[in-house]
Amino acid sequence: MSATLRPSPISATVDFDAQGVQHGFLKLPISVDESAWGAVMIPITVVANGEGPTALLTGGNHGDEYEGITSLLKLASTLEAKDVRGRVIIVPMMNTPAAEAGKRTSPLDGGNLNRSFPGDPNGGVTSQIADYFNRVLVPMCDVALDLHSGGRTLDIVPFAAAHRLDDLTQENASLAGAVAFGAPYAMMMFELDATKLYDTAVESQGKTFVTTELGGGGTSTPESLAVTERGVRNFLTHYGLIAGEIEKPTEPMIYVDMPDASCYVQSEHSGLLELTLSLGDRVEKGEVIARVYDMTRTGAAPVEYRAQRDGILIARRFPAKVGMGDTIAVVAEVVESLERAQNQTQTKRQ
Repeated sequence: MSATLRPSPISATVDFDAQGVQHGFLKLPISVDESAWGAVMIPITVVANGEGPTALLTGGNHGDEYEGITSLLKLASTLEAKDVRGRVIIVPMMNTPAAEAGKRTSPLDGGNLNRSFPGDPNGGVTSQIADYFNRVLVPMCDVALDLHSGGRTLDIVPFAAAHRLDDLTQENASLAGAVAFGAPYAMMMFELDATKLYDTAVESQGKTFVTTELGGGGTSTPESLAVTERGVRNFLTHYGLIAGEIEKPTEPMIYVDMPDASCYVQSEHSGLLELTLSLGDRVEKGEVIARVYDMTRTGAAPVEYRAQRDGILIARRFPAKVGMGDTIAVVAEVVESLERAQNQTQTKRQ
């Protein structure tokens, strides 16, 4: 990041201190071939009513993850001020250029927003967006919900998650929000590299943060949208921003833990992927969960990939064609409760 931070170049057309419902934009000036004096226009809605907490709801951190984008666009058009106690800030498409292009990353600079935090107001478009969230929007909020799914390359069982944090009070508050979200699965999640994530930027400011994965394949379904919409309202209800009762899933929630990097199975070969299990299936350590076939010749035996732990297949690569380094499967450990997973982690820390 640059040594001297100038004010963010992004301006908001909404008044964050005003009451009522406002629809507007975060405007980031750009100069490109198609528009010499142009702007990236990021839609935003603010719904405020009296005293209370502030919730920051975001989707489209990656532009091909549609469950969150669609659900927040619907919420922004229906949430009324009279139903809110406090303030709800809704940004359905954090990385609007990526969402408009239907891509994970921005077509303007190739930036992956969720690998760009804390951002830089003197950087490229994606870094400037990250900086605005980090220095302007996140400090306003008490609780934050970032809606993710697998996008075009992954399919994932629907879950809400919290992360292990040094501050156990903050961790417990986030964990409670992940459970209240009411997805079929709730998770303590391990990230392969958390340094530049939005999650880490929010958590480092002491905020309560919940993330999700809610399907994938570069589409949405009636089922995945129903889980997402119910979860968003449960989140707002749990933290006291709207009245009502938490709506629980029809089936008992499954608690899963990702304690370390061994949960991720990554390909060391290129070829055609055959998965031997379906999402949600139980798996035993050492069991073959995938095979990769050489597409350059016939008669070659496939390479087998085995689970490194017992658990449930919670995520899988969606396209059948796979390259070296691609994550092809993720196995999470089933636990009696997320508190049990927390206790195990705390014991290891001591």
